[in-house]
Amino acid sequence: MTRLLNVGEIGIAREELPPFDRGPIDVRAWFGPAVANQPLDLEIGSGKGTFLVQEALRTPAVNHIGIEWARAYWRHAADRCRRRGLRNVRLVQVEAAMFVRCYVADAVFRQVHVYFPDPWPKTRHHKRRLIQEPFLRQLHRILEPAGLVRLATDHDLYFSWMQGHAARTHHLFEMLPFAPLESAGDDELVGTNFERKYRRQGRPFYAMLLRKRSRGTIKATEATWNISGPIARPVDEILDRSSL
Repeated sequence: MTRLLNVGEIGIAREELPPFDRGPIDVRAWFGPAVANQPLDLEIGSGKGTFLVQEALRTPAVNHIGIEWARAYWRHAADRCRRRGLRNVRLVQVEAAMFVRCYVADAVFRQVHVYFPDPWPKTRHHKRRLIQEPFLRQLHRILEPAGLVRLATDHDLYFSWMQGHAARTHHLFEMLPFAPLESAGDDELVGTNFERKYRRQGRPFYAMLLRKRSRGTIKATEATWNISGPIARPVDEILDRSSL
């Protein structure tokens, strides 16, 4: 017998959002008044909610917004969070770029997680890739001072693409070494469902961490973007925790 999914107050369907041309909305108001002012994290592409559940349980003093466009996955993830009693989570069914561009005000999020986005491997589809210079500029806008963008992928050519587009925003972001998250399991990078699936297939992983520069430290220094160095490492090196 198929269990009925209940998104409760955690799930926010696209039909509940105002027209995109009405400007930013107060996403903090989605949480109760007692916790509305807690730090706020964003995950883009939450899938079935594996990472979101882990991270929200680990950080109850942080509010988490997850974005998932696929309605079936959104319902599954929201129901999963509801059953775990995660009052610090809201899951929104919406297209990521539109949400960030149209609905989010400036300097709202502490960090943004983007793990294993669709690589759109065919050349004619590259324009559909999420991580591009204009989108990174939007992420810079919605981040608090010194806010973080955390990126991971299993696709080496997409990772090279990410590096190239990130390099175009070197005056906005500083690239830092990527370290595994505490909510991830042993020998895991971030602990998403895709990571675990791809690990069983023996795929390599690549990750990047970007930190928003403050206005006083913005410098067009190419040295920050030595992307062949240790700041852009494959996961085997990242997971060697003895080097951290």
